[in-house]
Amino acid sequence: MFRKSVHVVFKYLTHIFNRSLHLCEVPACFKRSTIIPLPKKPKITGLNDYRPNSDCTSTDPSVKLLKFADDTTVIGLIQDGDESAYRQEVEQLAVWCSLNNPELNMLKTVEMIVDFRRNTPALLPLTIMNSTVTTAESFRFLGTTISQDLKWDTHIDSIIKKAQQRLYFLRQLRKFNMPQELLTQFYSAVIESVLCTSITVWFGSATKSDIRRLQRTVRTAERIIGAPLPTLQELYTSRNLFANYGGK
Repeated sequence: MFRKSVHVVFKYLTHIFNRSLHLCEVPACFKRSTIIPLPKKPKITGLNDYRPNSDCTSTDPSVKLLKFADDTTVIGLIQDGDESAYRQEVEQLAVWCSLNNPELNMLKTVEMIVDFRRNTPALLPLTIMNSTVTTAESFRFLGTTISQDLKWDTHIDSIIKKAQQRLYFLRQLRKFNMPQELLTQFYSAVIESVLCTSITVWFGSATKSDIRRLQRTVRTAERIIGAPLPTLQELYTSRNLFANYGGK
């Protein structure tokens, strides 16, 4: 929306900015903001039914705090066995939540440790508000399954299973003699979108065996539709180009 109207507002914003520099003060309009909370549910019964607008940030450079809507991920770099910064940031996040109403869901909270040393020392369990956090070998991050060995087998198994389940609906549409164009559109929207979830992240590191398994699903869809479809390699290449050149 802002991009489409930038040619209208840029002159006014530039004037305000230059005026601010000239007077050496921040304009009052820059100090005010209207925050419109986003509801998580159709019916709002309390503060927890809104998506939190978080001003919570990490204060340590070795710990990153990643937030998307109501999902939060803490990533800590542990060096020389010193976990204090990581644990302190987790504790501060829990305190911030208790003060600002967002409620941590401990049933969905897990800790994954990535350590490639041969002799891995025993680590103390992580606790949040007197609750021990479950240690997991993998977890889903914004729809992508990340494993502690940093391989993509688990994620690829998951998307292949989901895509194969959706092939059933493609076959049903074929039985109803739907036009080839509509079958292709259905494949692109419902099946290809699953196979290509975060493809620019994992495809370059996938094994040849995994790529063959993925491509078998595409070939099955080709036989059902009766028309050629883009290979995953082609989709990966095109999306990489789009990401690198900003869609230009």
